[in-house]
Amino acid sequence: MARILKDYPSVSLKPEDLDGQIDVLKIFGRHAPLQIEVGSGKGTFVLNQARARPDLNFLAIERARKYYRYAVDRIGRWGLTNVRIIRIDAAQFLAESVPDNCVDCFHIYFPDPWPKRRHHRRRFFNARNLEQLIRCLKSTGQIKIATDHAVYFEEIQMLLSAYSARLEKTDFLTAAGADTGEWVGTNFERKYLKENRPIYTTAVRKIQ
Repeated sequence: MARILKDYPSVSLKPEDLDGQIDVLKIFGRHAPLQIEVGSGKGTFVLNQARARPDLNFLAIERARKYYRYAVDRIGRWGLTNVRIIRIDAAQFLAESVPDNCVDCFHIYFPDPWPKRRHHRRRFFNARNLEQLIRCLKSTGQIKIATDHAVYFEEIQMLLSAYSARLEKTDFLTAAGADTGEWVGTNFERKYLKENRPIYTTAVRKIQ
């Protein structure tokens, strides 16, 4: 029997309820450092991180409806109060709804590489979106990235290096839910490791 996915209003943040930029205190009901995952998939990473770090607030963004519904149901079943999930285009959400200097860390793991050349414009990592990430970050806030796609990773590194006056490299620390040999413990990472694909990671910190 197929699993019945429930919506949990305490977890799901609806785009139609947004009125300008988000109020983090209103969303979570408390002051705490905010971390945002861009592309949460089924929520494996954010679930494990939220369980391990109840002192942090986590906001996950997922565009695909089936993954979003699964993640909401999953987080809701655990009864976690420090996670919210929104189904929306990440670039749009960052540009229109996230205030300046409010995010402590962005997690961007296994973004779609759109491997065909004619689709490269759909890739999340570009100068426009990186500008938004930097704007949203607090001073010393981090961007953590993982991918299995070597060419895309090279392009991401080149883009980050162009912002060396505002970003500096820092250590990429293993996530709380990662098993031995993993970096972040997402479903995609586990799938790719079984296929013996190398995983590429990098982390940068805002310096101004």
